[in-house]
Formats: sequence, C-alpha cells, structure tokens
Amino acid sequence: MNHALATAVAYSLQESLAEPELRLVSLQPIGGGCIHRAWRAEDARGRRWFVKTNKAHALAMFEAERAGLEALAHTNTVRVPRVVAVGADAQRAWLIAEWMDLGPLSARAEEALGEQLAALHTHTHTHFGFFADNFIGATPQPNGFCPDWVEFWRTRRLGFQLQLAERNGFGARLSELGARLLERLPALFTGYRPAPSLLHGDLWGGNAAAVGDMPVIFDPAAYYGDREADLAMTELFGGFSSRFYDAYRAHAPLDAGYRVRRELYNLYHVLNHANLFGGGYAAQAERMMQRLLAEIG
Repeated sequence: MNHALATAVAYSLQESLAEPELRLVSLQPIGGGCIHRAWRAEDARGRRWFVKTNKAHALAMFEAERAGLEALAHTNTVRVPRVVAVGADAQRAWLIAEWMDLGPLSARAEEALGEQLAALHTHTHTHFGFFADNFIGATPQPNGFCPDWVEFWRTRRLGFQLQLAERNGFGARLSELGARLLERLPALFTGYRPAPSLLHGDLWGGNAAAVGDMPVIFDPAAYYGDREADLAMTELFGGFSSRFYDAYRAHAPLDAGYRVRRELYNLYHVLNHANLFGGGYAAQAERMMQRLLAEIG
C-alpha cells in the first residue's frame, strides 16, 4: 500500500464524511485509467471507494470533473458516480468517488441508457457553454457562455482545436481547410436551431458501463450544447449497439441534417486526438474537413 497516498486519502475521507476515526486498511491500484492512476480504497468497516490520482496540477481537472458529474446527477436522469471528495497536497491531487461494481452494458442497460440520455438532453439552459471551463481528455475546454451555437462551435470548439493544431505544427493544409470550414460553418445549420441541452460531452464506449441492468456514465466534459454532439461521439469509436440508438430516437428523433453534422462534431474530437497524440489523426481531420466542405458545396 502507498502509505503517503493512503494517509492523504484517509484524511480527505475523514473530513468529507465527518468521521475522524475512519481508517483505510487497503489502497490497491486498479486498471482503467489513461490520464490518471486509479485505485480501490477500503476502510476497516469494509466500505470501498474509487480513487483517481495525478500530480498536484491535476486538481483543476478533478474539480471540473466533479462539477460535471454533479450537474448530470442533478437532472435525476442517468446514473453517475457520486463524488465524495476532491483534494490535493504538495505532491498529488485526487478525486474520491463511490465504488461501483461496473460491468459491460447489457442489452437492457443499453436501451435504458438511450432513454435516459434523451431525458438528460431535455435539461436545457438559455445559453451554450457551462459555468466553468473544463477539459476534454487532458486538453482545456473553454466553455464561456454564448447565445449562438454556431459561434460557440466556431470559437470554443473547432477554432480552439485548430489554433492548438497550428501551434503544434500540423501544417498549412490543415490550417487552410480549417479556416475555410470555419467561414462556411453556418451552411451546415440551415433551418436547424438546436437547444442548449446538457451534454455528457465525452460519451464514447469507454465512459459508459452498467451495474446489472442500470447504465452508468462517467468522466464527463459537460456543457450545454447541441444534443447531436453527444450522439455523434457515441458513433466515433463504437461501443453502442442499435438498441441504444433505437431507444434514443424513439424518445428524441434526430433532424435529417444529423448525418452531416455528426462528422462536424466528431471532427472536434479527432482534432483533439491529433493535438494530444499526433499520429494519423491530423490526416483523418483533413479528410473529414474535405468531406464537410464538399457537402457545403
């Protein structure tokens, strides 16, 4: 057991739960984290918690994650882990959440998730954005409120990622295509005015699981935006069956233009992957922009 970390986690739990006698007997590393380290903590009474840790600078990421989870939980639509504590010392930052025995999505859980996601998206705001900036993976995600969705997507999403890509040296071709797409962006929204729906923001297959037949989603990058953006992300890397999509559409049918805008919304995530990991993501982003510009004509 990492005794220094166990001491910090125990103290954080003592403060949060107002239980000064709480004592951890186990803190075991577990798999599943790609940015942070993950642990299972257990106290002398057999209670367990999920713990994520990173260096002290990650405190802002954990605070943003807590804000997103609390916003989703407040809707009483889809189950998310309850955050018990967030904290940091000079060496490390941590997030402590309830322990959930998660497994893969069953067929019934997928159907329930489709229905519950549709219900989540009925929770709206007057503007697009969120109460604070957060993160998409390890990348900052600006969320300043904006009354116009096209302007929000142009400046806070695509434009921001394209600026990062230029700084990262991905070349003139990507910048040129990006500039053209940003200029023509309104053409993809002719006759379509989305509501500012509360979104998970990073809903790929790895951020959804189940306890029995109850779906659970986690690791959000929450904000108020076009609900199509959440649906698009579920299709980018797979992991959801037709049961999920059929259940969602039964409660919240999609506009015909979703087929094209799906690529626009997933372009944001592909650009983010290029900025985080490099590799072939920049070339994939260029191909996506070419297809979108061809659709615009």
